[in-house]
Amino acid sequence: MPVAVIESVDHEGRGVTHVDGKATFIDGALPGEEVEYSVYRKRPSYELAQLVRVITASAQRVQPKCRYFGVCGGCSMQHLDSGAQAAVKQRVLEDALWHVGKLRADTIFPAIHGPSWGYRFRARIGARFVPKKGGALVGFRERKSSYVADMTSCEILPPHVSAMLPALRELIGGLSTPDRIPQIELAVGDDDLTVLVFRHLEPLTAADEDRFRTFADAHGVQVWLQSKGPDTVRRLHPEEAPGLSYTLPEFGVKMDFRPTDFTQVNVAINQLLMRRAMQLLAPRAGERVADLFCGLGNFSLPIARLGATVVGVEGSETLVARALENARANGLEANAEFHAANLFEATEDSLAALGHLDKMLIDPPRDGAIAVVKALSERQLPARIVYVSCNPATLARDAAVLVHEKGYTLRGAGIANMFPQTSHVESIALFERAA
Repeated sequence: MPVAVIESVDHEGRGVTHVDGKATFIDGALPGEEVEYSVYRKRPSYELAQLVRVITASAQRVQPKCRYFGVCGGCSMQHLDSGAQAAVKQRVLEDALWHVGKLRADTIFPAIHGPSWGYRFRARIGARFVPKKGGALVGFRERKSSYVADMTSCEILPPHVSAMLPALRELIGGLSTPDRIPQIELAVGDDDLTVLVFRHLEPLTAADEDRFRTFADAHGVQVWLQSKGPDTVRRLHPEEAPGLSYTLPEFGVKMDFRPTDFTQVNVAINQLLMRRAMQLLAPRAGERVADLFCGLGNFSLPIARLGATVVGVEGSETLVARALENARANGLEANAEFHAANLFEATEDSLAALGHLDKMLIDPPRDGAIAVVKALSERQLPARIVYVSCNPATLARDAAVLVHEKGYTLRGAGIANMFPQTSHVESIALFERAA
């Protein structure tokens, strides 16, 4: 069995070593460890391997809290101390900026930390009916597999949701078509208000709906149903109930949302990330600030609350409508405007049409904002850009354009540990351009 000393960790949380000049990525291994491993995939330039035995353990290795670690694909870093996880993610960000963008930030921002467990207030949970395994399975996907892990608890879900998993298995197993419920979407709002949206591929019977109502009453949750696309989502029970919301207390903002709207999964980190973003952006009265990929107004409304006029742009007309509703509900409609537009097709003209912009916040999905940064021109070059990213590689690619082509300086960058126990890297960067 081959033995190696681990040099670093990659962006997926795998230990990295080099054997005869070839990179080898070892699942479950940590930097500084001497390990035995078994190769399961060989390629000309790299190999993938599974950890067999730790000969010399890292001081940062910890006992995984979840009994499904290594089986469930939801978390890959539970064996690493939580503080060390943030350090690894910071290194992933810095490596991406350098290797992809040939950039180093003037300042490395302190990592933003929050709860390590029970933080996931948004999730899509898989469901499968597998008679050979005793009936319905409810949980996340297995590692390197499309199968649903056989789980009865989950340490990153809120405790009351984790405790509900066995009852969810029983609920689905007792439906008329248990094999036609592929997914449950979870949304938890303020005061632990919990909504479960059940995707069903076949019409439900009256008896099925009664089972859902009984479950909702027993567990104090709302049950919604989705038969096809997002526009088919409807509340089943209780028929009259409060809507979902979350608050940003530092900015006196309350955000209403529907269970299938995009919101950040980690409420505590979102609040801290908001503080960092507003400190970096420093919106002031008299300024016009763009919030691109604005969603339902998560960053827009704090910008408006601080006195600037915010111009929010989002591809989803539904979310634009929700942002407008939230602006009105918070008394901020006078200095908030929102537009629906496909920012992946942004042009110089479409950005110029937004009017003069003093500053800009960009919060794109994983694909990044390459069309936006390329479309920036002398007609529209904000003095300051804050970029919130969920993918270090696309942030680095876009940062290279901002710095090497558009004349900006990367003043600082740092991570927010939005998804503890996972390899997901959320980050924030500040770009400034001399007047």
